[in-house]
Amino acid sequence: MADIFTVTQQALLGFDVELVEVERAPLGVLRVFIDRPGGVRIEDCEQVSHQLSHAFEVENIDYKRLEVSSPGVDRPLRRLADYVRFAGQRVEIRLHEAVDSRKVFTGILRVANPDAPVLSLDYEDQSGQQRTLPFSFDDVNRAHLDPVLDFKGKKR
Repeated sequence: MADIFTVTQQALLGFDVELVEVERAPLGVLRVFIDRPGGVRIEDCEQVSHQLSHAFEVENIDYKRLEVSSPGVDRPLRRLADYVRFAGQRVEIRLHEAVDSRKVFTGILRVANPDAPVLSLDYEDQSGQQRTLPFSFDDVNRAHLDPVLDFKGKKR
């Protein structure tokens, strides 16, 4: 997978998009998730798909169907730069090691000093008290955006 990611990243140099993730799915599907400031447009997906089709043919990467899309509203946070970019947003993090008997926390991501990021999460504990959880990038097993969506007055 690292080779596919590297090939994809190289093929997208010069495009105004960020490669978020590449994954293989059943039945030969190869999914490529891209992002850009202001959101991904259908034209971005078309251009990237066209470029990658050629690059994958040259590099002999086998797939039956290529899907290019945005990572969605619950975008994963993979790199430290993602944490800096989405500071102030609501996120869900899963830690490698439990803190106060839990590994999963949802709250507002805080980043102090973007040049040498110090990460923390403002969250509400079980008793309703506001707490701050300091953590490092290496403490995180996985993380993703967790926006509150309003569907006709019903928030999720």
